[in-house]
Amino acid sequence: MKDNDEIKAESGVDVEYVATSRARSEIMTIKDESAFPLREAHELVRDLMTPNPWIYWMDFLLNISLGWAAFYVAVTSSGFSLLQMGAYVVAVLTFYRAAIFVHELAHLKKGTFKTFRLVWNYVCGIPFMIPSFTYDGVHNDHHRRDVYGTQEDGEYLPFATRKPTEMIGYVFLSLLIPLLLLARFLLLTPLSYLIPPLRKIVWERASSLTIDPYYKRAENAIRNDQNWRQQELAAFVFAVSIVSLVFLGILPYSVFVLWYLIAVMVFILNSLRTLAAHAYRNPGDKPMTHAEQYLDSINVPGNPLITPLWAPVGLRFHATHHLFMSMPYHNLGEAQRRLVNGLGDNTLYLTTLRTGLWDALTRIWREAAEAHSSDTSGSSRQSL
Repeated sequence: MKDNDEIKAESGVDVEYVATSRARSEIMTIKDESAFPLREAHELVRDLMTPNPWIYWMDFLLNISLGWAAFYVAVTSSGFSLLQMGAYVVAVLTFYRAAIFVHELAHLKKGTFKTFRLVWNYVCGIPFMIPSFTYDGVHNDHHRRDVYGTQEDGEYLPFATRKPTEMIGYVFLSLLIPLLLLARFLLLTPLSYLIPPLRKIVWERASSLTIDPYYKRAENAIRNDQNWRQQELAAFVFAVSIVSLVFLGILPYSVFVLWYLIAVMVFILNSLRTLAAHAYRNPGDKPMTHAEQYLDSINVPGNPLITPLWAPVGLRFHATHHLFMSMPYHNLGEAQRRLVNGLGDNTLYLTTLRTGLWDALTRIWREAAEAHSSDTSGSSRQSL
């Protein structure tokens, strides 16, 4: 990473490196946000802000259809075979891509794509216990300048300033998430209506797809999904139906086992992608500007065939997404090319690039290890 003098000499931008209270890793802070070429960047991509419904429908329907077809093959295959394993891999990757469309639903213009939202919920979101209301509103707060990177941001934890093992714990939590989601809709939904005080607790602490276990959802954290109660009821009915059919022997128990194994792997992939989405250097004591938010985010253009398998639906261009959160996923690649080649000075833009998932993960691991080592050394000196 270049030091302040090098960047200032090359770009004319005054960049200050501010050490966090718990880490040697450094946060790039732009004193004057106008120094970051936001206006120039916007001019380069202003024609890429309109979503193409055909792309959304074709992409989603292809993947969800392949996912359920692979699910059927895996369930009906006898014994343990290469066919079954292949079907499982296809199901994981296609369901993962289909599920990630919940991110697009959170950003699409309010009141649009209503049929797409309905179909997504009934063939993907509800069967995997992640109806769109669990992300709607919550994720939009993640992009707010006064929320991003602070303790109010449910999608941000300062991993780079904490023990590296916390990242391992976060990934392994994926083993429990499908069961917790099932319990939320199968058990807590009816209980919360029978016990009214429980409703507030369920809404605040068990109705959001976030990474911060202490996140409390605000009462008004809804943007599009005003029908969230209907989604909740549909998830409850689906869960009761499948569990009952398995219990009665009408469906084989392998349906539930396969559902769990697919969901676990989807959440593991998403947890790794999440760790590679940001630098996670902000200790959470102050909000960040739009430019700082971008510089704390990561782009991994990678291989156009391999990288989208773990960062689907445009999420490999996550830093660019944080610059233009309303840009549809299918235009982020073109935006990336224009910004790299078209900005008069792309020095700061290129600081967000990583060569791949391994590069992104090893960098944040190394920073966390250095931060923890520094804290440990400091504590030892104080004790002496």
